Order: sequence, then structure tokens, then C-alpha cells
Amino acid sequence: MAELSKAYERQAVEEKWYARWLAEGYFTANPASPKPPFSIVIPPPNITGVLTLGHVLNNTIQDILARRARMQGFEVLWLPGTDHAGIATQTAVEKWLRKNEGVTRHDLGREEFLRRVVDWQDKHGSIIIEQLKRLGCSCDWSRQRYTLDDAYVRAVQKVFVDLYRKGLIYRGRRMINWDPAAQTAVSDEEVISKPQKGNLYYVRYEIAEERGRFIEVATTRPETIMADTAVAAHPSDKRYVDLIGKHAWRPLAREKLPIIADEAIDPEFGTGVLKVTPAHDTLDFEIGQRHNLPVVDVLYPDGKINCPVVPELDGLDRFEARKKAAELLEEKGLLSKTEAYENNVGFSQRSDVPIEPRISEQWFLRYPKTKEALAVVRDHLIRFFPAHWERVYAQWLENIRDWCISRQIWWGHRIPAWYRKEKSEIRNPKSEIYVGVAPPADPENWTQDPDTLDTWFSSWLWAYETMDEETRKKFYPTSVLVTAPDIIFFWVARMIIAGLEFKPGKSDRAEDSIPFHDVYFTGLIRDKHGRKMSKSLGNSPDPLELIDKYGADGLRFGLMRIAPSGQDIRFDEKQIQEGRNFATKLWNAARFRQMHGPSDAVPKIDNQHLSIYAIEVLARLNDAIDAIDAGYRGYQFNAVAQRLYDFFWSDYCDWFIEAAKTEIFGNDASRKKSALAVMDVVLSTFLRLLHPFMPHITEELWSVLGLGKDSIQFAPPPERTSLEDVDLTPKRRLVRDIYDTVQAGRNLRTEAKLLSNRKMRFILRTNTKSISAEIPTIARLLNSEDVTLDPKYQAQAGNPVAVTPLGEIFLAVSAADKAGERARLDKEIAKIESELRTVEGKLKNKSFVDRAPTAVVEEHRRRLKDFSEQLAKLRQAREGLK
Repeated sequence: MAELSKAYERQAVEEKWYARWLAEGYFTANPASPKPPFSIVIPPPNITGVLTLGHVLNNTIQDILARRARMQGFEVLWLPGTDHAGIATQTAVEKWLRKNEGVTRHDLGREEFLRRVVDWQDKHGSIIIEQLKRLGCSCDWSRQRYTLDDAYVRAVQKVFVDLYRKGLIYRGRRMINWDPAAQTAVSDEEVISKPQKGNLYYVRYEIAEERGRFIEVATTRPETIMADTAVAAHPSDKRYVDLIGKHAWRPLAREKLPIIADEAIDPEFGTGVLKVTPAHDTLDFEIGQRHNLPVVDVLYPDGKINCPVVPELDGLDRFEARKKAAELLEEKGLLSKTEAYENNVGFSQRSDVPIEPRISEQWFLRYPKTKEALAVVRDHLIRFFPAHWERVYAQWLENIRDWCISRQIWWGHRIPAWYRKEKSEIRNPKSEIYVGVAPPADPENWTQDPDTLDTWFSSWLWAYETMDEETRKKFYPTSVLVTAPDIIFFWVARMIIAGLEFKPGKSDRAEDSIPFHDVYFTGLIRDKHGRKMSKSLGNSPDPLELIDKYGADGLRFGLMRIAPSGQDIRFDEKQIQEGRNFATKLWNAARFRQMHGPSDAVPKIDNQHLSIYAIEVLARLNDAIDAIDAGYRGYQFNAVAQRLYDFFWSDYCDWFIEAAKTEIFGNDASRKKSALAVMDVVLSTFLRLLHPFMPHITEELWSVLGLGKDSIQFAPPPERTSLEDVDLTPKRRLVRDIYDTVQAGRNLRTEAKLLSNRKMRFILRTNTKSISAEIPTIARLLNSEDVTLDPKYQAQAGNPVAVTPLGEIFLAVSAADKAGERARLDKEIAKIESELRTVEGKLKNKSFVDRAPTAVVEEHRRRLKDFSEQLAKLRQAREGLK
């Protein structure tokens, strides 16, 4: 048997075991296995990505579930892969090209640019996969998939064609969300609303039929006035009823505009009059449709103004143009006032710039199976954890809008649609369209659509298109999906719809078509001050640096302890340090056991010869097993981690090991053997419970201690130790009373400011005769040179005492200790008296009481009360030492 090193060498252990697991093929799933299936598909990280704490949290949870399932006897498939990340990858490569070569994708052309992206992908795309391996992820790497694999590309094309032929995919000119930075359309779900401080500009429009009379319009966007095609008020607004049907002069790019009535106008906003700009606002577009208004677009795709008739604005950035437009209006005497105003503005999730509503010809998907998608979650064929996300999911589906699936980028799944070539270079929107997986038979007469599909249009097939037919037959539907709630619409809901529409399971029934049975939504990791982590704030630690400092196991366990179910996580590196410290504690406890001889892989314990401390630790271990099983059922990972921590650190190390040393270092060989057998039971059980959270160190200890012949990954889950033939109640009550008494004695030592390693004498005044046999153990737990049992003990004045379940425990203090205690008390009294004088002085100051915030005054009154009580107790203690 190898000897455990004095210190835990985490890096060497983690590298050794991960390499061995891979070499042995422990993570490889076998579709032909007779074992029941358990499967997870990884939320595919972007090929642009590097490991973040969010990835650590998500993938640690998946690994915990996968490893536990292996131990439970399941055939486990944890399927990994990456996403091509259309916009993100193209943006990254374009940025690199501009910086290093001074060229754009248009300079290179589509074919050469895509070749450069592939080169970039080959260089950077596998970085995050290697980082996940450092974390200890037990994915089946032989099945690693990519959303641009050849087979996956064909599947995406086939789905597009199928939905097009069903009439669910169509091409149309509609109002969409335009990202001026990425210069592409984005879906409604990719628009994030953010409060923005700006201005409300009150602009005067002269009435054409009544020279010198003006109608005033409040707007946040004077830079789009040139695109106005009407002025509108509510039909019941009496202020403007006489103007309906007349006309107003547009202040910039002067033109006569109709004044119309529409019930969509809010009379309470601004002046109750709206400038209708159909090309640049969704509501305005709808009003324009109802009133047959022309659509005038005054923005280029990059967000600059396109209006040569107003040269002062033409070519300006939209935000610069806003200021300039206000200046022009003021010069014309048409800006009556400007007010500060805060409103919600939609930002592109991709580029973090304000989106522009824009009329554009795009491809759209009319979602199928929405009612069925609602039903499978409502009826709990799919369960959400935490459950409140069911309401969010239902609200989205009940108000769902068609999905804009086309993107004006080159990297990704190109839309499998071709247009019959026209004599004119300008394509006719009504020209013949061919849609198919294969190109047209006469490709020279056709032009393929230049757009690509939204990245999510490929990843909504991820749950099943990553599997071949044999694998799907075994492992689909998957068992659980672990993901963040911010992609519940982007991905979770769409995968459910795709499963129900395309029915990839073994039958057409909903229960065979759904992509997963459970969905666990993680929280968002914030810093300890509650701020979102970002590079600009400098509060986003590098997980690889944390692994270097604390080990992968330390990072995993530390993070899981602070990750409450479904809530945001306040990250503090001290918690990761505690994860490392826990690994050290485990290692040292295992070394202590090894010092006393080899462990027994199948330890035999005789319940009738167990010490009361052994009975207690085994009972607490049984309680921990039950609590951990319940925690897993509810996906309460932090509760499981905390229970593991509390049991091992406190119940086992702090109490049982210390109590068992009486037997281990005693002269009774049978009692020593019994104590060591209990240690083997606890270590064997605990290592198996802990393995999903800390796989490397548990594998090492399992192997070196000889607790099993094979890898701990396939060791069966521990069962409760049978204690049915033990009279538990009185024995457990006695142990709890002993532990409470010891804690009280330790507290007396602490309050007396005596070092914990100094041998002290205690006296226990008790009438409990049965306690005498436990005095050696109590003395050891108290680190006492002696514990005297004396039912009639009369304490000297000033002796520290505490009331316990066993009676009163006294700390015997020497004359020297009393002198030191007097000096300590004098110092404490002087300190509290000074604090008290300060607080009293402030409260006697009428100016302070009248002017200070109420909360501050109340805090000072509370401090006055606390200091007064502390001073009384200190003086009483000092009086007792005379």
C-alpha cells in the first residue's frame, strides 16, 4: 500500500487521474449497454470562448450529475461540443483583421474571409474544451460535436427546407431589430431593454392651412424627423380634434405631412401628439400600415444619417445627428424646450449598442407546436428547477412572435435558398425562389441567398442532432439540461418546440419527443458586492488561475457551497480557499487513519461493541445520506455541498476522531479495532458521497487506502449503516450532552483568554453517575489535564462556570490566571467606559439628535444599551476576582 504524502499535491493528483480516466475510457458511453440510460448534452460554448466562472458553475453541476449517475449504475452519456457562434466569431475575426492587416471582410471577399475564419477556428476553437478537461469534466470526448460538422449542417438545411415546405418559414419585408454595429438583423429575444438618460425635445410643426399656428410634438429622436410621414393625435383628444385632416410642415427636409387620428396615440405622453416615422419605430410602422403612409428610411445600415437634402446631418452618426438636429431646430425657432428624460432603450445582446427598428426583407419562422410546448411543461413531462421559471416560459409562449432567422453575416449556416438571376443587378423580391438541400440543377442561372441563419436556429436541434441513430435510441430524450435562465427563450423553449415538431424519439408520443425530462437553471455569478462580473470592472477572476492556486476540486467544491438553487451567487475567493482547505482536511484525516494500519475495503463492525461516539457518528452519517439524497432530488447542490462539509469537518473530524483517540491510543486492542473499522466505514461512505463534487482527491484516497479494487467512479452509492439493534435514543442523548458540555468548557477557556493548547483543569459538578466512564474522552476533547467529577464541589469566587446538560462545569483558574484575568478585565472595562462616554456625549447633544438621520440616532441608542450591559457584566466579573 502506498503511503500518503504529508501534504496534498493537488496538481500532480489531478493530472494523474484525469489522464488515467481518459486512457481507460471511463467517460465513453456504450449505446449497447444493458444499463439504464442517463444523458446530458452540454450547452455548447462558443468557439470564441474561454473558461469563465459561469462555465465552471454550469459544467461542475453537469459533472456532479454525470458522476453520481455512473455510481448509481446508469450508462452515462455526457455529450460535449461547441457552437460556431456566428456573430461573435465573425466579429472577433473582423476585429483581428482590421487591427493586424488593415482589411475588412469585404476587402477579402466571402470565400477568402471564410477561409480565414476556419483558420482562426482551428487555432482558438478547442481552447475552452481543454480548459473544461482541467476542471475534471467527465464528458464523452469521443463524441464531441460542433454546430458546423458536415452532418449537422445537412440536418439544419433539411429542417429549413422542411419548415419552408410546410409554410412555416417565409420571406417578407417587415419591421425587424437592426444591429448597426454587427450590421445584421437580430431576433426579439436578442434585444435587452436598458434604462437610458436622454432628452425629450419639444418640436413645433407649423400648420400648413393656418400660417403662424403650430402643433407641438415631444420626441426623443429629432434626428429622424426627416423620415416623418405624418403627425398623429388620439381621436378623442379635444385639443387637436379641429386639426385632424389638415397638414403640418415637417421642420427638417420641409414637406407637407397629413395630421391623422389613431387610437394607438397616448394622450398623456408629452403633448399627446406623435410624429409618425414608419421606417424607424415599430408602433409608427403599424400606424403607417393602417393609414397607408409612405416609408422613408434616413439611416444607413451602420447607423449614420442618409439624408442628402439636409447636408448638415447627412453622414453623421445617429447620436451626433441628434444633437445637431436639435441645434438646427433651435436656429429655426422650432425647438420650444428640452427636458431631461429617462426611458427604456433596446440594446443588441450581441454588440451592446442600441438597436434600430428597421424595415427589411428577412426570413421568418412561424413557430409550430407552441400549444404542445406549453402543455409538456404545464403537465410536468418536463420539470423546471426552480419551478418559478415555468411561469416565465409560459408567458413567452403565450405571447410568441415570429422568429427572424436570417442574419446578414457570412460565418454560419448559409440559407439554402436561391433566386433566379435577373437581367438587372437589382434582385426582384418577386423573382422565383428555389429552396432545397441540394443546389438547383442549373446553378449558373441562380444566385444563393447571401445571408446565414441565426446561430440559435442550429443549436435548437442540439439535443438530438448530436447523436447518431443508435445513440439516440438509447439516450434520447436526455435526462436533464443544466443552463442559465437568460437563454430560456433562445434555447430551452426552442429545443422543446423542435423536439415536438421533428419527433426524433422512438415514437411520436410527446414523452418520447421532448428533448429532456428536467431543466435546472443556474444563478448568475456576481462579485461579493453584488455587481455583475466584467473585465472592465476587474472583478472577474480567471478560473485557470484559481485552479492553479486551489486545485480543480477546491474550485468546484468552494463554488458549489455558495451556489443557492436558482439565486444569484455572491462570489468571494475566500470560499474557494475554503474548498482547498477542505481538501487538506480530508487528506489529513485519511493520513491519520493510514498511520494506524491498512484500511479494510469491507469493514466489519459489531453494533454491540461500538462506543457511544461511534454510534453517534454513524447515526449522523445516516442522516447525512438521507439529506444528500433529498438535496439531489431537488437539485439543491449547495445544500448537498454544505451537508458534506458539516458532516466531515465537524461531526467526523472535530468530534468523532478526537473522541476515538481515547480508544485508538488506549490499551484495549478490540476497542481500537472497532474504532478503526468505524473510520473505514465513514471514509468509504464519505468518499463516495463526495466524489461527484471532488473527483480527483476522492479517487486518489480510494485507491491508496485500498477501499475498492476498481475506480471510485463505478463504486455503488453508500447505503445507511444498520443500527436497528442499537438502543439509539439514550446513547445519542448522552453523546449530545457530552458534546454540549465540552463546548461549554471550551467557551469558558475562550472567554478567559486562555490558549486552546494550554492544559487546564475542569471540575464537573454532576449527579449523572454513568458519565464517569466517559471522563477520559471528555478530558481529551477539552484538552484538559484533568476533569474531576465532584457532585458537591464548591467553587471559589471568580471561578468561570457554565451550566450544561450534565451539570455545571467549572474552569479551575490559578492565582496567576486570576491576576491576568483581573488585568484583562481592567483593560476591557476602561475600553468600554471610553466607548460609553463617546456615545452618551453624542446623545446629550441636541443638535446631533435633531439633525442626524433617525437610523443613526437609533443605532447610537442601541450602542448605549449594549455598552451599559457589557460594562455591568465586566464589573461583576471583576468584583468576583477580589
